[in-house]
Order: sequence, then C-alpha cells, then structure tokens
Amino acid sequence: MKKALMAAAALVALPVMAHAQAPSPGVYIGAEGGLNWLLNFTANTGLAAIPTVSVTPQTGWAVGGVIGYDFVGPRVELEGVYRNNQINVGVPGTAINNQVGQLGIMANLLYDFMPGSVITPYIGAGAGVGFVDSNQSLGSTVFAYQGIIGLGWNVDTNFRVNLDGRYYGTSNPQVNGQSWTNNNFSVMLGLQLKFGSAPPPPPPPPPMVAPPSFMVFFDWDRSNLSQQALTTIQQAANAFKAKGSARITATGHTDTSGPEAYNMALSLRRANAVKDALVRDGVPAQAITVIGMGEKGLLVQTGDNVREPQNRRVEIVIQ
Repeated sequence: MKKALMAAAALVALPVMAHAQAPSPGVYIGAEGGLNWLLNFTANTGLAAIPTVSVTPQTGWAVGGVIGYDFVGPRVELEGVYRNNQINVGVPGTAINNQVGQLGIMANLLYDFMPGSVITPYIGAGAGVGFVDSNQSLGSTVFAYQGIIGLGWNVDTNFRVNLDGRYYGTSNPQVNGQSWTNNNFSVMLGLQLKFGSAPPPPPPPPPMVAPPSFMVFFDWDRSNLSQQALTTIQQAANAFKAKGSARITATGHTDTSGPEAYNMALSLRRANAVKDALVRDGVPAQAITVIGMGEKGLLVQTGDNVREPQNRRVEIVIQ
C-alpha cells in the first residue's frame, strides 16, 4: 500500500519535480500566516429582544507557529494559530460584538508524499483545543479539529516553505448564553527551519571489479555520469577492444528508495547512459545489451526505502 501511494504521487508530481538533497529526520520550528474565511452563521444571543442574529463575517487573518518532528515522510507537530474576523453585528455586552477571535492549539499528523523532492505534496489532520470569543477574552473553550492539504518547497535540507489550504472547525462556542457555529477555511503560507539535518555523505569511491567486469556508480535518483564513471567506462571500452570479438552487457540497478515502477525505469536510464558513453568510446552499439533490474540484485542487502550508494550502479560485463 505504501508503494502504491508513492507511485500515484510520483505520477502527479513528476512533471514539475526537481530533486533536493537527501532529507534526514529532525526537529523543526516554523511561523505561518494567511487569510481566514469564517462561514456565515446564525447566533443565539441569549437576549429576549434579539434572540438570534444572522452574522456575515468579513475576510479575516490568521497567524501562528509550530514546533514539530520530521520523520522523513510522516511529520508530527504542535501548532498554535490565532484567527480573527470582523463581523457585521455588534451587540454590546455579549460575545457577538463586531468580531470573532479564536485561538487553536492543535496536535497535527502530516504526511509528505515526496520528502526527497524539491516540491512535495502533503496532507494532514489535527485535533486539539480552541478558545473563542468576540470580546478578545477568548473565554469559550471548545474542541477543535482541522484537515490540511498543501505543497512544500524544500529549499534545502534545513529550510522549507509551505502553502496549504485547511478546514478548521470547533464545537459550538458558548459564552454567557450566546452560542454559534464555528466553521473556517484558511489559506496559510508557512516558513520552517529544521535542526540537526546533516548534509548527505559523499558517495564512496567505486570499487573496481576484476576485468572483464566494471561498475559505474550514480548519485541518488540520477542517471548522469560523473567524471569517475566516464573513466571507468573508457577502461571497459579499452578492454572490449583488446578482446577483438566480444559482447558487452550493461545492467542497471537502483537502491530501494522510491516506487518500484519508477526505479525500474531509472535503472534502464542508467544502463542506456552507460551504453551511449561506450558507443562514444568506440564500442559498436550492436555489441551492447542493456538490462534494467530496478531494485533487484542489490549489491548491499537493505530493507525497503533505504538509500544505499553502492546499490545505485550499472554493471558492465564483457564476454
């Protein structure tokens, strides 16, 4: 199920997606703000002369902050957001008096579908406690809940920008006999700073396999050839020419991070990149067979969703 969800998200995000450095778990803090729309409601005033009033809120604002922990994919956070909307009704001495202010303290659970990408879609839900009132005393304590959908921009391993839309609701506030429904839609822009994220280690030097076999290694989610890879491919081309009559098999591999279907295509791209370089070095194209293995045939055995540099390779075998 996990890989099916990741594959679906990859198909949606792939056309606009670039790749960031490999993320790592860590604590983060953030600030956020945006617009809040409090839906129209009918309020019970508790007054005999005016038992109910129809309230039409204006577009309001929201501002808050978060502290959380990123598990690379799942995230948990504690969030506080204050919302304020001016309204068209003012009943002095009641809770319905020209504005509605509300503070929500929420525990959120979120999931990033592509945590290693520059742009990652995410969803989330939260529950907590709300404090609501129109006279800025925030005197009504209510149960609060929200749903979140958004996009995150991983500027680097430590800094992230979020844009999301969310529904925020509470149980009915009640203050001095006045009560009303409380349903909100918000659009929020957030800035987050993560601590403790170390840059990824450099890839290990490629171990040479005894001729007539060679290995070419790749960066995470890449199929381009480094200068070291090009040197290895030149050595393989020279070994082919020295044999006089031979065939070459270029077999591409990936590590276990990412969807299986995506990794199969990535392994073929890597193998074809090696083939193209061999042709440029004088090996006839018809003498080269290209194979994509995806996550199969790991050089280093790992579990699922592990970024192992030695598994990201193409094996060149001369026969």
